[in-house]
Amino acid sequence: MPYIPHTDNDVKEMLDRIGVSSISDLFDEIPVELKQTQLNDVPTRASELEVNQHMFDCAAQDGTPLCFAGGGAYEHHIPAAVWEIATRGEFYSAYTPYQAEASQGTLQLIYEYQTMLTSLTGLDVSNASLYDGASGLAEAILMAIRANRKSKSKRILVPKTVNPVYRKTAHTIVKNQKISLETLEYDVTKGYIDPASLPAEPGDFAALVIPQPNFFGSLEDVDALTDWAHSHNALVIAVVNPMSLALLKAPGEWGSNGADIACGEGQPFGIPLASGGPYFGFMCCKQQHARQLPGRIVGRTVDLDGNPGFTLTLQAREQHIRRSKATSNICTNQGLMVTAATIYLSIMGFEGLKQTAIESHQNTKYLKEALQQVNGVDAVFQRPFFHEIVIKLSKPVEQVIEELAEANIVAGVSLIKEFPELDEALLVCATETKTKQDIDYFIEQLTACLSS
Repeated sequence: MPYIPHTDNDVKEMLDRIGVSSISDLFDEIPVELKQTQLNDVPTRASELEVNQHMFDCAAQDGTPLCFAGGGAYEHHIPAAVWEIATRGEFYSAYTPYQAEASQGTLQLIYEYQTMLTSLTGLDVSNASLYDGASGLAEAILMAIRANRKSKSKRILVPKTVNPVYRKTAHTIVKNQKISLETLEYDVTKGYIDPASLPAEPGDFAALVIPQPNFFGSLEDVDALTDWAHSHNALVIAVVNPMSLALLKAPGEWGSNGADIACGEGQPFGIPLASGGPYFGFMCCKQQHARQLPGRIVGRTVDLDGNPGFTLTLQAREQHIRRSKATSNICTNQGLMVTAATIYLSIMGFEGLKQTAIESHQNTKYLKEALQQVNGVDAVFQRPFFHEIVIKLSKPVEQVIEELAEANIVAGVSLIKEFPELDEALLVCATETKTKQDIDYFIEQLTACLSS
């Protein structure tokens, strides 16, 4: 909130109503020895102007570099109205609406969000949100184990082309539940999972994870992969960049029968890059798996007088059902991040999303063509892509990143640690926010760096 509108009299009336004499009395359960009595390094008071100047000075230390990094978090234009509306008090201070008394406004917003997500993914049901894309994949894996009654296995096949952060997070969450995440290797010359390399007899496994686009920005052969998994009685978990769905085939349309579950990171929809978050994850599924979907589902109904209303249709938390049947994921961030995403989607509309996706692809295409003219740069993969590509450099990647940082450029994401087989590889990204002048400046600085 820009300010707290409580006068001294307001505070006194509230304290009198609850029967305490001061705000400090509200914290009397804290032992005295733990309380800090002197705050010597904190100024006693500062004006609003002084506080604003200090905050701007702190923010300026991060700089405003030209960003060509992606790897799961992307810089997109956010219309001014998105956060102007999302930070209204009615939304900004609201807590997670998991109780029956949740406001109709909040419930309607989540309902609209769910409707838009199912439209994008081509699936039947969406939950209210998850913490982020990485934990969303972990939840999708747990869900697939519960939902696949045809499999007695706890094996999940996870391509190496899935975001490394997602793979590590999923492993951390599911490893103690005796779930085995088995890595599928990729074609190092093409940057995708070659369907021809898949085993004819893989044995019993519960699900196959398919990223689209994959971590390298390349497009996987989703139809062949989906049909292969289904032919072995396995479910398909789609991990998708939601912005790409304005151009690419929806997960619900993959192969002959579509993916069973879709999840991913919702950050591209109106959430700014902010030093690591907060973000939110999304998850959708086919109707037959709805009761295994973690989180909450809001439905539309009518009251006794026939007036439309919204209600929590499914809420699979421990306080609502037996603990052993719970599929809970406590999504406290949905009250704000999903609000922003819903407003973003409403403002942009499908045509706005499509234009954003097209411009991002076109900028990356221009970036790739320009990079291929630079001595010391090679495009690693020749696969169709969305808005990220992998390039190989003639100098150490980490050194190039450091040198370009001095030119106020975030050059990309180093792949040295996670994909050493690609040598000095750098993942670069361009969205609709990049102009021709931005890309030309990047090329100019990279050329100078590699020639020095």
